[in-house]
Amino acid sequence: MKNNALIAGIILLLYLFNIPVTAQEKKYNAIQAVVPFLTIAPDSRAGALGNAGVATSADLYSMHWNPAKYAFIDGKAGFGMSYVPWLRALVNDINLSNITGFYRIDNRQVVAASLMYSALGRIEFTDEYGGRLMDINPNEFSVDAAYSRLFSEHWSGGVALRFIYSNLTGGQTVGSTETDVGTAFAADASVFYTTPLKLGAKTGNYAAGLNFSNIGSKMSYTADNDPDFIPMNMRLGTTFSIDLDKYNTIEFSLDINKLLVPTPPFYDEDENITDGMDPNVSVPVAIFQSFYDAPGGFKEELQEFTQSFGIEYWYNQQFALRAGYHNEAMYKGNRKFFTAGAGFKLSLINIDFSYLISLTQNSPLAGTVRFSLGFEFDSLRSQK
Repeated sequence: MKNNALIAGIILLLYLFNIPVTAQEKKYNAIQAVVPFLTIAPDSRAGALGNAGVATSADLYSMHWNPAKYAFIDGKAGFGMSYVPWLRALVNDINLSNITGFYRIDNRQVVAASLMYSALGRIEFTDEYGGRLMDINPNEFSVDAAYSRLFSEHWSGGVALRFIYSNLTGGQTVGSTETDVGTAFAADASVFYTTPLKLGAKTGNYAAGLNFSNIGSKMSYTADNDPDFIPMNMRLGTTFSIDLDKYNTIEFSLDINKLLVPTPPFYDEDENITDGMDPNVSVPVAIFQSFYDAPGGFKEELQEFTQSFGIEYWYNQQFALRAGYHNEAMYKGNRKFFTAGAGFKLSLINIDFSYLISLTQNSPLAGTVRFSLGFEFDSLRSQK
């Protein structure tokens, strides 16, 4: 049995999720991390806002963007489901699914939980003669639990715990190296601020949010290699909304995102670091080092901050139109796209949809759609 196909399959998975195996040239130097599915927007609302969500109004999918927002969510309880056919411009069997729910303990405390599942399709492995050896269905998932508390009329905080599971190889042996399932534990810490505004004769609202997510252990698929970082992340942003009249509201959001993972340095032929810093450091050191370790200096550090802009319009809090823009530096992944979507609130049911329009040629993200369905139990009780 040959294992070349297995190695090729793993490299293909890394490529599909935009994780470079090596930095081949100095201009392209994207940050590397395993389990990148944790960074994918699971819901249609934020997906339609260019991936902005840390300071938008609280909703069912606040777990991913800012768990602290749950303290301000309306209602006693609710749950939602979302589905994202992923990278369909390349393959037809990769998808991301999410189930989430919350329960209000009292006026100040809310608990929430979610499950995110990433199915990576089917990979067929063959020997050197093209003979079929086996099929593997790699998959990854995370299980989250969060607690959010209201500190005052305007402030809330939240924490979340996360278990991460990644099975990319099916436990196959590569050469003489045995591979295994990768697991990790992580936590989120977040805050949220919101306050009403008076704008002449009109009313509005201002909000800000900050979320440190996926702060946790490294992950390894073998016992022989050094473990890799998971996508530890910092997201901060602000949202401003204005009530145009009794029925019409418009909201503007901006998110800034930064991976808290070391930037890959550049090596010479003898694998000595020529530019940058050693990425094989502990998790606490990596978080601080991620702000000053880019080989290109301060200019490259600025390129590691991505921006998300979103506009959301509501009519009578029942029908929404959304649009957004996401920008990532050319040599840090070059994910640039517009997004659009719509949402409906029909008594106790929320239905949302989004669509992605890539601005880069041959992007695997082109045409990405997201579907979300949510249920709010208080709406049903109010009807009764």
